[in-house]
Amino acid sequence: MNLFREAELIETRRHFFGRSAAGIGTAALASLLDPTLGAAPQSTSAVTGQLPGLPHFAPKAKRVIYLFMSGAPSQLDTWDYKPKMNEWYDKDLPDSIRNGQRITTMTSGQKRFPIAPSIFKFDQHGKQGAWVSELLPHTASVVDELAVIKTVNTEAINHDPAITYIQTGSQIPGRPSTGAWLSYGLGSMNQNLPSFVVLHSTVNGGFGGQALYARLWGSGFLSTRYQGVSLRSTGDPVLYLSNPAGISAKMRRRMLDELARLNEQRYSEVGDPEIQSRISQYEMAYRMQTSVPELTDISGESKETLEMYGPEVTKPGTFAANCLLARRLAERDVRFTQVFIRQWDQHGNLPKDIRRQCGIVDQPSAALLKDLKQRGMLDDTLVIWGGEFGRTIYCQGGLSMKNYGRDHHPRCYTKWMAGGGIKPGIVYGETDDFSYNVVENPVHIHDLNATILHCLGIDHEKLIFRYQGRDFRLTDVHGTVVKPLLA
Repeated sequence: MNLFREAELIETRRHFFGRSAAGIGTAALASLLDPTLGAAPQSTSAVTGQLPGLPHFAPKAKRVIYLFMSGAPSQLDTWDYKPKMNEWYDKDLPDSIRNGQRITTMTSGQKRFPIAPSIFKFDQHGKQGAWVSELLPHTASVVDELAVIKTVNTEAINHDPAITYIQTGSQIPGRPSTGAWLSYGLGSMNQNLPSFVVLHSTVNGGFGGQALYARLWGSGFLSTRYQGVSLRSTGDPVLYLSNPAGISAKMRRRMLDELARLNEQRYSEVGDPEIQSRISQYEMAYRMQTSVPELTDISGESKETLEMYGPEVTKPGTFAANCLLARRLAERDVRFTQVFIRQWDQHGNLPKDIRRQCGIVDQPSAALLKDLKQRGMLDDTLVIWGGEFGRTIYCQGGLSMKNYGRDHHPRCYTKWMAGGGIKPGIVYGETDDFSYNVVENPVHIHDLNATILHCLGIDHEKLIFRYQGRDFRLTDVHGTVVKPLLA
């Protein structure tokens, strides 16, 4: 075997763990400053790093903002209106509806599965009369921009595999996330910012929610240059972004040049492509020292814009602040922005907790759509909202007329999409009276991901990476584009 190729293919223990731990620390390890950069440009038109032949066809969307509700919002209390369930209060879920389907160990020991109708009022909104819960009044006002998908489904029934599944196309860790696939295939549109950025929203009171971990925005077997860069809400937006005390910009530039020389020398010896990735990450960190502070400075936003996002928009790390930041990233042509917010795992005290949680996300989510539209950006920005699975109609724990909890439910749940390439003002799919099974137009998460890629001009069956003798893709060997969702 060619020794160069052999060195490229062999993954040592040190290399493996080095890649696993790379994260934002690798992306911004060097505390670098370029005094010549000045203010970062609003956006750049030049695309770099795009694979040959991509996009496969003319895209409708240039970029994606994914608002991820980690923990799984109850579709029964937000989007999937089931008025007949009021007649079923405290009656057992019929065996014919469950039909032997798997349930979690958290409720499998219950003697009964009593029906818990939603206590929240639903009204029709928009030209098509879409039913929306009272919990989401701001989102209801923009429902004509949305494609509400009521029949999303997954095989995963617990949080860790489910969120890994929808983010990477596999329940087994180790594969690239959606943002990494897009960075790999479509490259970058802004040389001063990463093509994939992750924003974590602070949680307000209550329990902490399900953990979020780096593999959800990781690059898997792709180069680490494609992984998401997480921006922090306190201190430096990216770790080690500022120069250490006593280190001048000139010294840092000299250090970076010498480090690049040593890395190039090592690359010539062993041929490890990750060395080239590391060089590019150092250089990106260098440019980010100017571009990131400019990005996070919202002092130039109008009073009207800030008010639109709500009172928490000026508090760094809140969901409102992150939605505004997502719009600013979109303006700068960041390819994929993922906004996470936790605390949707409501097994008990759901009415109180979901009211609080919807109060946090409702206004900023709607404001993001309004903001993008008035800036002429919604047509080429794809926005996605939703979690990893849904919630059961039957109650977990104690049931009363005012309080109940819901267990995990993968068989059907609701997500919405809006913007680039998506047909506005539609409700797609239908579930049974119990919101337990899909009765019309199922959308598997592989279908959802195939549709996302399609909006960006990618044939999901052709975006492939060969690793250890096997061809991989985001949708694995599955997925069908949901054409009725397309504009």
